[in-house]
Amino acid sequence: MIRVICSFAEPVSEEMKQTIPTYDLSDISKHRFHIKRMDQHTYDTEDNLKDKGIHRDSHYIFTCMESGHVKMMVDFNIIEAKESTIFCVLPGQVHQGLLMDQVNGWFIAIKSDLVPDSVRSVFEEFLEGIQPLTIDKNWVEKFNNTATLLHSFYQDETLASKEGFMVIQSLLHSFIGMFAFKYSKENYSKNVGESRSLQLTREFKIMVRQNYKTMKSPSEYADKLNISRGYLTEVIREITGNPAQHWIHQEILIEAKRLLAFTHLTVKEIAYELGYTDHAYFTRLFSKLEDQTPSAFRKSQA
Repeated sequence: MIRVICSFAEPVSEEMKQTIPTYDLSDISKHRFHIKRMDQHTYDTEDNLKDKGIHRDSHYIFTCMESGHVKMMVDFNIIEAKESTIFCVLPGQVHQGLLMDQVNGWFIAIKSDLVPDSVRSVFEEFLEGIQPLTIDKNWVEKFNNTATLLHSFYQDETLASKEGFMVIQSLLHSFIGMFAFKYSKENYSKNVGESRSLQLTREFKIMVRQNYKTMKSPSEYADKLNISRGYLTEVIREITGNPAQHWIHQEILIEAKRLLAFTHLTVKEIAYELGYTDHAYFTRLFSKLEDQTPSAFRKSQA
């Protein structure tokens, strides 16, 4: 069973709680992607949520829902979608399925190396969190037609050849390319006339997501971007309303909260995992950002 949002992973055991479980497609599938059709799928875990299905994936999950109702937790945010909706969960995000009610549609789990850079950039450069996106009947039909064709080839073992995989890859790119098109259009409508400042902000946020454990200062990012710290701070504040340091801290904070809520690592171990040799400093920083100590936050999640 592929442990993705649409199949609901099994409860996390105590032995696994030193880390947040991370599932990889290579452990459970001979392919580098998996496609599944959902028909009248219903599942409810809201009455007993503790530790059920909380995990990360090393791959992307693209979900196209034609009808129904879905609720999930993604990095402490409750995401809810109804009727015709598309949504994407990124590699590394901690998530958990909470509710599926009469869901019809498709999901595709796909390893990062199969996702074109042009598609990855659409989602990884998002300035804010990715939210479900409503689509009309015309787009539902496009997604359904592409997914149906892809699914038929996926089940055909004769397409294990190099030429066969070229067909599958083309269909995969079409399906996830439509996701990128819809989300980029949505993002563009909010940021018409993209400026150099907006481009720089995107570059900065991608760099922070990749390096927050080792690069803690805006000066380090400014050097990498070949600009001054003052200019970086000015640009980031102009576009987002917050300075560069805020976004560095936010990446650190969300990973700290993941580890506090979903593992048994000590605060000292978590500090070290996040690149702090002084766990007392980490505790002070967390307390300042979250208005409570790491231990208090962990207790609040129990």
